[in-house]
Amino acid sequence: MSEIQLLDAVERYIRGEMTPDERLYFEQLRKTNPEVDQLVVEQTLFLQQINRYGEWRKFKHLLSEVHTDLAEQGKINSQKLKGKTRRIYLWKRYRRVVTIAASIASITAISISALVWSISPKPDMEKIQNLSKELHDVKIATSRTQNDVNKLKDQINSTQVPDNFIAKSGGTGFLIDGSGLMITNAHVVRNSKNIRVVNSRGNVFNAFVVKLDVPRDIAIIKIDDSQFKQVSSLPYSFRKSPSDLAEPIFTLGFPRDSVVYGEGYLSATSGYNGDTLSCQIAIPANPGNSGGPVFNHNGEVIGVLSAKETQTEGAVFAVQAKYIYQVLDEIRKDSLYKNVKIPSKTSIAGLPKTQQVKKIQDFVFMVKGD
Repeated sequence: MSEIQLLDAVERYIRGEMTPDERLYFEQLRKTNPEVDQLVVEQTLFLQQINRYGEWRKFKHLLSEVHTDLAEQGKINSQKLKGKTRRIYLWKRYRRVVTIAASIASITAISISALVWSISPKPDMEKIQNLSKELHDVKIATSRTQNDVNKLKDQINSTQVPDNFIAKSGGTGFLIDGSGLMITNAHVVRNSKNIRVVNSRGNVFNAFVVKLDVPRDIAIIKIDDSQFKQVSSLPYSFRKSPSDLAEPIFTLGFPRDSVVYGEGYLSATSGYNGDTLSCQIAIPANPGNSGGPVFNHNGEVIGVLSAKETQTEGAVFAVQAKYIYQVLDEIRKDSLYKNVKIPSKTSIAGLPKTQQVKKIQDFVFMVKGD
């Protein structure tokens, strides 16, 4: 099938012009071919945006006609209204219409966003298990002295975690910049009131949620602790482009209290049931691995470990790294994070695996929430 024929088929599918047999065949093709599925998503968004633009042009034309008609009837004198005065007058006169139009535009934008997730294949949660770890009555010790604790008690800090912190959920996270911004899975922290992270040396730091993106299952958290020392650079980078099938990969995570290394390969470029948000890797994974980084042999992050299939051994899924960039673009709208940049180059490419792990492990953390 040529590209033109494929695009025509996608548009017929979106418009509902396919026969039941054609539609059944095409939906099966979407599940087995992530590129076709992505094309459907992109083309749907494109057509929605075209329609939205057309409606907006019609609305502007209508406003112009109404204004001209009122001027001809002598109900307004547009010639005397110039510059800022005219803009204020028009705003007051048509404020209700513009407000309604803005509401329609907002609803349209939300609908388009919802459409992306609705037309993407969704995992069957009975067959998919996330890799967070449930904890019960586990007190997280701190490496601080009593004097440090007393000083912290005197500080007014909304993100301070209480001394009787009892962890109920656990996973893994890793730095995306030297100031303490970290990535983990949304399901690891979304029900937590307080968060602590622990590095490979056992140092404990307070943290808080900056961004929770449940649809993509990505959370950005930030270490907010006077004991944390910022780092000048990270040894790894983040890959935007898709990874190659059978590419060797490795992970670091906290399925137990010390960091654990895992090794495998990329087994599918899409996730469960053709999910285009994630990729499938063949690797051992256990509760506590959620939010851990997935690296290729060059030391590039290609994904964030998130879930595994319950009925298939070794079928583990990771959110693709390109979505980290999208979530970062959203938090950059906040002036506090507008200058956040993640590494685009890795400094550990070509090193033996043991050396890569030594340079990476200090930037991977256990994540605990109460």
